[in-house]
Amino acid sequence: MPFTRLIQTIVLCAALAPAAVFAVVSDLPRLQSGISIDGVLSAGEWADAVRIELDVETEPAENVPAPVRTIAYLVEDGENLYVAFDARDPEPAAIRAYLRDRDSAWEDDHVGIVLDTYNDERRAFQFFANPLGVQMDKTYSDVSSGGNRWEQELSWDAIWESAGQIGETGYVVEMRIPLSQLRFPAVEGRKTWGYDVVRVYPRDRTRWLSSNPQDRDRSCYLCQVSKLRGLDGSEPSRDIEVVPTLTASHVETTDEPGRIPLSSTGMEFEGGLTMRWGITPDLTANLAINPDFSQIEADVLQLDVNNRFALFFPEKRPFFLEGADYFNTPLDAVFTRTVADPQAGVKLTGKRGDHTFGFFMAEDAETNLLFPGVFDSDSETFEFANTALVGRYSYGFDNTSSLGVLVTARDSADYRNAVGGVDGRWKFSDQHSVTFQYLASETEYPLATAIEFGQPDGSFSGDATRIGYEYKSREWFANAEYEDFDSGFRADSGFISQVGARKFEGVVGHFWYGDDDQWWNRVRASVHVEHSQDEDGRMLGHENVLRVGFGGTRQTWFQFAAVDAREFWEGVTYDQRSLRVYAEIQPAGGVSLAALAVIGDRIDYTNNRLGKTFSFEPHISWNIGRRLFFRLKGVYAELDTQDNEPIFNASVADARLTWQFNLRSFLRVTAQATDVERNLEQYIDDEDARSRDVGRQLLYSYKLNPQTVFFLGYSDQYIDDDSVDKLTVSDRTWFMKIGYAWTP
Repeated sequence: MPFTRLIQTIVLCAALAPAAVFAVVSDLPRLQSGISIDGVLSAGEWADAVRIELDVETEPAENVPAPVRTIAYLVEDGENLYVAFDARDPEPAAIRAYLRDRDSAWEDDHVGIVLDTYNDERRAFQFFANPLGVQMDKTYSDVSSGGNRWEQELSWDAIWESAGQIGETGYVVEMRIPLSQLRFPAVEGRKTWGYDVVRVYPRDRTRWLSSNPQDRDRSCYLCQVSKLRGLDGSEPSRDIEVVPTLTASHVETTDEPGRIPLSSTGMEFEGGLTMRWGITPDLTANLAINPDFSQIEADVLQLDVNNRFALFFPEKRPFFLEGADYFNTPLDAVFTRTVADPQAGVKLTGKRGDHTFGFFMAEDAETNLLFPGVFDSDSETFEFANTALVGRYSYGFDNTSSLGVLVTARDSADYRNAVGGVDGRWKFSDQHSVTFQYLASETEYPLATAIEFGQPDGSFSGDATRIGYEYKSREWFANAEYEDFDSGFRADSGFISQVGARKFEGVVGHFWYGDDDQWWNRVRASVHVEHSQDEDGRMLGHENVLRVGFGGTRQTWFQFAAVDAREFWEGVTYDQRSLRVYAEIQPAGGVSLAALAVIGDRIDYTNNRLGKTFSFEPHISWNIGRRLFFRLKGVYAELDTQDNEPIFNASVADARLTWQFNLRSFLRVTAQATDVERNLEQYIDDEDARSRDVGRQLLYSYKLNPQTVFFLGYSDQYIDDDSVDKLTVSDRTWFMKIGYAWTP
C-alpha cells in the first residue's frame, strides 16, 4: 500500500474509532413543501437537508477511505422521507446502469438507504436504485442472517418513487419514501431510527461504501449503523390498499399428445380482490378473496434425473411473499407453495415492542402433499380441499436473541396434519450464537392415499429437533448442527423431504484478506464434515469436504471442493470421491459468467450401482445495451458405469431475453428445454430411450407499481418420448391479468 494511502487510512480509522462503539446521531430536518423526484439536484430543494459523506469502504477492504466521493441528503415533510445521492465518478462512461425490471439491477451501480424503524437493531427496510432509477427494495434481519448483510429477503415490495440520471461528473438518484409504506412504533415527539446510507461501486471489485465503518469481529450489521432523529408528530399510517384483479385465460390441453387433439373450455374470466389494512400502527391485515394466486412467469427449470428427493421451487406469489420473514424458523416448517389453489386467504402480521407475530389462513381447493422417507420422497396433488393455518410468535431480547412458537395445521374431511413447537436463538457474544427448534406433529391421511403412498394407517405422530451453534469473527468461522427427524414426523405446511434420519454436520474455516493493490481480496478455506444415520443407528451417509475459494478483480470468485463420501443405498455402502469446481467472473461491465463442474463417483439410484458422473452448470447474464438483457441457465449431466458404458445423459436449458422499454414495461421471451437420453441396455426397469420437453412463453409486463400491473402473455408446451414420434404440443395458454392498487 502506498505510504500516503496508509497515512489516510490511519487518520480515518482514528477519527471514526468512536463510531464503532457509539452510534452517530443525525437530526433529520423538516421541509414545508415537497421535492420533485426527477434525478436532478435542483438549487434550493435540498438546502435544508442533512448532508452525509459516504467516505468509508467496508467491503472488500476494511474501513479504508472510499475511492470515490458520494454525498447523501436526507429530509422529511411529515409524510415522506426524501433521500438523494450525489454519486461522483471520475469515469462516468464506466458506470454500470441498465434498464431492468424491479429488483433486478443488483449487479449495477446502485445507492440506497437502510432503515431500522423500530431502532431495535433486528430488522430493517431497504430502498435502493440504480443510476437510471430502477427500484430495488427488500428487508433485512440480523436475527436470521447472523449479521451477513448479503443474506436478505427480496420478496418485500413497497410503493415509492425514484429517479436517476447520469451526468458528466457521475450520477444522481432521488427517492421519495412514503411513511405509510413503513412500520414503526407510535411514540410521541421525535423518533429515533437506525440507518445506513450505502453506495455499491462495481468496477475491478464490487465495493461497498458507507458512512458507517463495520467491525468484522461483530457478527451483526444493524448494531453498527448510525441513528436518525426526527419525524416529530409523524404517525404510523393505518393505510388501506385495495387491489381488484381480473384474469382472463384460454387454455387448450390434451392428456395424450399426438393421439387426442387439444381441447378447450373457451375463454375464462376470473375476478379477485386483495386488500391490505393497517388496523393499528402495530398490526397489518392482508385479505384475499378469490385471488389470482397463479404465477405469471415459469419456474427456472431443474434437472430431475437420478434424484431421490423432491425438488424445491421458491415462492413467487405476492400475497405469500409480503411479510414472509415473519414465519421463518430454523427448520423449513413453513413453505407457502404447499397452498396450491386458495379460494380465500387472510394474513395478520405485526410487531409491538419486543413481540413479533404472524398468522395466515387459506381455504385451498387442492391439496399438495409431500411424503418424506429415509431414502427418498414422493409428492402428489389431490383434488380434495383443505383449510391451511399458520401461526407464529417471537419474543426478542438481548439485541438479536429470540424465543418463538410456531403452529401449523391443515385439515379436511379425511385428512389432517398439525405441527407445533418452540424455537430460539441466543447470541451470547459478538461472535457466538446458539439456535434450536423442537416440533411435534400429528397426521392422518385418507385410507386410499395411505395405501397408495405407503404411509401409516390411521393417526400417527412424530417429532423433529434441530440444535445449532455458530461462531463468526473477522478471520475465523465455525458452525455445528444436529438434526433428528422421527419417521412419523410430517410438516405438510413446510418442506421437509427426509425423515427417519439423524444428521450431524460441522464446518471450520478461515478468511484471509488481501490489500487493495493485490489481484486477490479474499481467500476462504474450510473443512466440512457431515454424518447421517437412521433411527436404528445404521449409517446413511458420511461426507468430508475440503473447500478453498479465492476472490479477486473483475468480481472473480473461484472455488474448488474435494469430496470423500460414503453412502448407504439398497443394502450396499458405496465409497465415492469427487471434485467440484465453481467459478464466476464479470469480464465486462454488462456480462456475468458463472459455472459449476462436478466430476467423480455417483450412485446410479435407478439401477443400484456405483457410476461415474460429469456435470456442468453454466450461467450467463448479458446486458446487450441499456435495454436488452439475456440470461441463460443450464445443466448438462452424464452418468456412466465404472466400465465407461453410458447410462444416461441429460440436459436442461432455461433462456430468457428481455427488452425493457422503460422503467415500467418490458417484453420477455422465455424458452425452456429438457432432453434425456438413456442407454436401455443398462436399465433394470422399462424407461423411455429418449424424452424431451420444450416450453415457450411470451410475456408483456407493465407495472405502474408492484400492485398496479398489466400482464399479457402466451405459453405452450411440447413433449416427445417413446410413445410420440416427434415433438408434439401438449398444451397452449393465452392469458391476461390486470391489477389496480387503490388507496383512499
